[in-house]
Amino acid sequence: MIGKSKKSATAMVTCSILIAALCSAGEAQQVVAPKSASEIAGTPSGTVMPKPYVEMVGRFAYVWGWPLVNNLNRSLAVAGLPEPGRLGGIAPVSPIGYVSMLTDYIDAGERLVTCPNQDTVYGAGFQHLDAKPVVVQVPDFGDRFYTYQIVDARTDSFASIGKQYGTKPGHYLLVGPGWNGEVPKGINGVYRSPTDLAAVLPRVFQDDTPEDKAAIQPVLSQVMVYPLNEFDGTMKTKDWKNTPIFPMQGGGSGETKWVMPEKFFDELPQVMTDVAPLPGEEAIYKTIQSVLDAAAKNPEIKATLVRTAVTAEEEIIKPLFDFHNNGRPVGNGWTSPPNGARWGNDYLSRAATARSNMYDNAPEETRYIYTDFDSSGQRLTGANRYAVTFAKGQTPPVNGFWSLTLYNKEHLFEPNKLNRFSLGTKSKSLKYNSDGSLTLFFQNESPGADKESNWVPAPKDEFSLYIRAYWPKAEILDGGWQPPAVNRMN
Repeated sequence: MIGKSKKSATAMVTCSILIAALCSAGEAQQVVAPKSASEIAGTPSGTVMPKPYVEMVGRFAYVWGWPLVNNLNRSLAVAGLPEPGRLGGIAPVSPIGYVSMLTDYIDAGERLVTCPNQDTVYGAGFQHLDAKPVVVQVPDFGDRFYTYQIVDARTDSFASIGKQYGTKPGHYLLVGPGWNGEVPKGINGVYRSPTDLAAVLPRVFQDDTPEDKAAIQPVLSQVMVYPLNEFDGTMKTKDWKNTPIFPMQGGGSGETKWVMPEKFFDELPQVMTDVAPLPGEEAIYKTIQSVLDAAAKNPEIKATLVRTAVTAEEEIIKPLFDFHNNGRPVGNGWTSPPNGARWGNDYLSRAATARSNMYDNAPEETRYIYTDFDSSGQRLTGANRYAVTFAKGQTPPVNGFWSLTLYNKEHLFEPNKLNRFSLGTKSKSLKYNSDGSLTLFFQNESPGADKESNWVPAPKDEFSLYIRAYWPKAEILDGGWQPPAVNRMN
């Protein structure tokens, strides 16, 4: 008994010493949490990277970075302009630090961005807010609906200026994440962008009557953006009808191609340098960067990345152009993303919208609802005739305005003899049915003289329908309202 006790005691001591040693070793080897994003360790330089791994990281990087490269290239395309003007006499373009405004609906020949509207008068301009903070001038719009879409390099909204926000007329300052200057007197409010690169896209509602097209001009002349060093406290004006026309480059039936997969991984590093990671994205940045660093030293890895980009464009990005692959179902074959310009870490929806209809407003500003199909699930085409009927009191519930637009297979306007591409609040000649319902017609040939006021001419080829609900009411935001079915009539 005494011998066994000594052996047990010896074993217990030995075990205690071993446990203490292990605990001490564990403490010595404990990893210290990084104090900043720059301290997060990625894959060590020189690590062997199998081809499938490079392809995996490359495909993710392509989806993640596609909208940001798209936005960057748009800004670079106008950076050298001498002053605000119109590209081809059609699209508003301006150098960094300003916006350019149109004075009427955008023309059907527009090709810079898909899904333009003919409900509002557009403005547009890119900014570099660290080096050149800008003043956004807001005139007194009276009862007229307006909204200024203001987004960062990720196309996320960071400022709230518009009718739905009760914005007061005056001057508002946009600054970058690193700007530490002094705010002068006379500035109504300051908005700080999470990124240096930003875009300002004013939209001002206009109905389709000659009277309103004339009435809107004075207020349009005061929609301006300019560098802070030009601010003097006064409400400036500009005659937007006489801005210069810059020559249009390229052509074709579709949107200007802003992302070239063969060049993507040469352009992505600038995005990753200029756009800081969101919280939680630090490891993603390190992983992508490690592959980019390896590609810079190894031609085979670089070639794999280029091939991966070309394949990802075809297999992932191209299908996102179709509206039925964008957002979530909201009834009767329509889909809608609920988080426009609030993308955050939703890389799929950001890429889908960037590919199909770049530059969404925030949900409380505008809800976008679209379909490629009729009520039987068949693709919409000009070979057929369609009707969309809103029951009495069931047009899109909005505080601002609504419209239903037809786009061709390139998500652009198809020229037609009526020069009409949408119907809605702006349309003052709509005819309602005897029961108070409203039927709109979408077909290639006229539905008859008595119905032409409610007709949007369709191309002979495939097309899509697109509802805009500006300043949507709760029924749209919470899903209580459903868009009506698109019924084939033949």
